Amino acid sequence: MSAHTVPQLRPASPLAWIDRALGHIIAYTGAVALVVEIGLLLTNVTARYVFGNPLVLCDELSSVVFLWLAMLGAVLALREGGHMRMSALVNRAPSRIRLLLERVSDFAIFAFLAIILLPALEYVQTETPVTLITVDLSMAWRAAAMPAGIALMLISMLLRIRRRPEALDLAALAIVAGLFAGLMLLAPMLSAIGNVNLAIFFLGGTALTVFTGIPIAYAFALVTLGYLGLTTYIPLSVLISRMDAGMTSPVLLAIPLFVFLGLLIEVTGMARVMVGFLANLLGHIKGGLSYVLIAAIYLVSGISGSKAADMAAIAPVLFPEMIKRGVSRGDLVALLAATGAQTETIPPSLILITIGSVTGVSIASLFAGGLLPGLVGGIILCAVVWFRARRSTVPVLPRAASAEVLRSLLVAAPALALPFVIRYAIVGGIATATEVSTIGIVYALVVGALVYRESYWRHLVPMLVRTVNLTGAILLIVGAATAMAWAITQTGVSRGLAHWIETIPGGGLSFMLVSILIFIVLGSVLEGIPAIVLMGPLLFPIAQQLGVNEIHYAIVAVLSMGIGLFSPPFGVGYYVASAIGGANPDEGLPHIGRYILALFLGLLVVAAIPWITTVLV
Repeated sequence: MSAHTVPQLRPASPLAWIDRALGHIIAYTGAVALVVEIGLLLTNVTARYVFGNPLVLCDELSSVVFLWLAMLGAVLALREGGHMRMSALVNRAPSRIRLLLERVSDFAIFAFLAIILLPALEYVQTETPVTLITVDLSMAWRAAAMPAGIALMLISMLLRIRRRPEALDLAALAIVAGLFAGLMLLAPMLSAIGNVNLAIFFLGGTALTVFTGIPIAYAFALVTLGYLGLTTYIPLSVLISRMDAGMTSPVLLAIPLFVFLGLLIEVTGMARVMVGFLANLLGHIKGGLSYVLIAAIYLVSGISGSKAADMAAIAPVLFPEMIKRGVSRGDLVALLAATGAQTETIPPSLILITIGSVTGVSIASLFAGGLLPGLVGGIILCAVVWFRARRSTVPVLPRAASAEVLRSLLVAAPALALPFVIRYAIVGGIATATEVSTIGIVYALVVGALVYRESYWRHLVPMLVRTVNLTGAILLIVGAATAMAWAITQTGVSRGLAHWIETIPGGGLSFMLVSILIFIVLGSVLEGIPAIVLMGPLLFPIAQQLGVNEIHYAIVAVLSMGIGLFSPPFGVGYYVASAIGGANPDEGLPHIGRYILALFLGLLVVAAIPWITTVLV
């Protein structure tokens, strides 16, 4: 993925020793936190299923450990250049300009961290009186992860700045200081222009910071910081609390666990035998494994409740073999993002549950209505893969004999059983969608050791560290995007938008088309759940008044938000897919357009034919 160049200190330098020691401490502490998290969730599964008595203590401690895990991962990602950034324009600039922009990015990140350190400490103070239900432990121990992580990032940034020549640093520092000072001087004027600031900060500011190469998470956070600090009287500690809430939503706990499970599937040999079977079955078809990727995301979607976790469970299994065959990583990431958007309506889906809870629409009907629209999207993506594969030069394998296909199926059967084990654990009430990944981890460890006899123990620590790094990069984006979404909702602009929609002529058809555009935009800026909480109670009554079927409207809204969520430059899901796929976000840009266009055509088909949504209801 795209990252800043991180020069190395001289080995003999005391700063080099400090830097190396700090890196080891952060990495191994994060790895320990991940192991503890897995242990807590597995203990709760055992307590619930074996003894019929789930432990509330495990849930509470999981929340505490998870925030520390997220912040340590964010620090590790910053140190190792793991945070995602859009560098398409920066890379086209002359080398000296590119180096200057990298330094501007570093000083902008440093300034942001320095500004929010004190509000983070204030946030800890507000959490101090609150204690866990099961034990007398102050929530300050949990909240302290925020200032601790911010302080470690500040130290890491100082060490980074010390690693390089200072020729451009003064110029970069002057640019950042000038921008901050200019905005401070403009604060009175900005406060007077009201919601125009939404366009200035959340459209103009986000585009400027993202395209000049500032990592996505910090770009979102900087824009939100500027908006709150310069145009409102809201304490900046609220920004910290919103980031905390976004990063530690219970469903997001599945992300590190499924990322680790994906890595584990690879080193235990399970991925090798699964891909071997799929290669024998479909290897002679052009684009065969691309079809498998689309179908796999459809099948596992909803297991974890998180699109990021779904992608993390599939990509490590298929990507290595597809890349070996010559498929570009950028194309794979683009297809991965598109499949994530395609399966937003597949139950059990948190966004559908949220719609039901805020609008009163039957959740069971929403689950039934979401199956075929997701399949329509998958079929259209397969059509794109087929059309491109006709002219592809990627080699295909000779058709395997039936006996070879059967043999590889028998060998891969224990590995192929994993998705069914996971789904049975959820349906059977053994584990929640978050906890189920621990069962997958145990299953993979046992099958890898006893069935495939792989010696994977020496890889466990590096895999834990890698998981922590990737988790931090993903969760910091989600946290920053959540804070941005909250800031936008406070303006009251949503009610004005709903009133404007009511006045548009053309009845249900115009309303549906406008809604599609609105939800695509909202999905890219706010993500699905915040967007539907914001607009659902306002728009669904209008849909009913115009005679639009509420199930049909809900599914169209979800598909629209899915397209926005996975569309660059603002869609967070695209950057998450890039991180999971280990690609520079720029690599997928030449490819993502065709897939998003295909999904948009599929969305129009679903919107135009309500039967696709309502036939199973």
